[in-house]
Amino acid sequence: MFVETLTLGALAENCYIVADETSRAAVVFDPGDEADRILAALRARNLELKLIANTHGDVDHVMAVGPLKRITGAPFALHPADLPLIKRAHAQYVQWFGTLAEPVPDPDLELSDGQELEVGGLKFTVLHTPGHTQGSVCFYFPDAGILIAGDTLFQGGVGRTDRPVGNWRQLIESIRGKLLVLPDETVVYPGHGPPTTIGREKAFNPFLRELGSG
Repeated sequence: MFVETLTLGALAENCYIVADETSRAAVVFDPGDEADRILAALRARNLELKLIANTHGDVDHVMAVGPLKRITGAPFALHPADLPLIKRAHAQYVQWFGTLAEPVPDPDLELSDGQELEVGGLKFTVLHTPGHTQGSVCFYFPDAGILIAGDTLFQGGVGRTDRPVGNWRQLIESIRGKLLVLPDETVVYPGHGPPTTIGREKAFNPFLRELGSG
């Protein structure tokens, strides 16, 4: 298994291609923009896109879902609590950036806490981690020891909660109960910024230390 990071769009959002080296099956997590770059990366590695999966529905994480699904036929997975976000993402994108884009399609697969998925030899678990948004999830690959964290946890930070869809206490409870219980060596791939580990965030993340989580 390998992970390729593509930092996309004006908000420098991290999209991740996770693929099985034997089957060449791939999952794209959080295709936020620049579908052409994602497709080129898939072609360069001779990968077949089997699933588009989103950690949440914010505009900077979803605007390449439409073209990827249309071109590859891969299904789209999202937690249903974030449906309102993807419904308004297109209008928000046009307003912010003044450029046309495809609307975000409805998900084909609804994600839920504890759901186990297997895609072409890739096995991972859905962890519902509300707080940044109500439908935020993380994807945990136990065999590889990696976590696709979206905007729930960053190196030295956590997701913002100052919007109507956010809740600070909920976010901290999600991180404590779902993420900090993972092995310290788990590599965390966040929605923005560099990767980190669970152990590093326990020790050094000021938002977690202040609350007695480290």
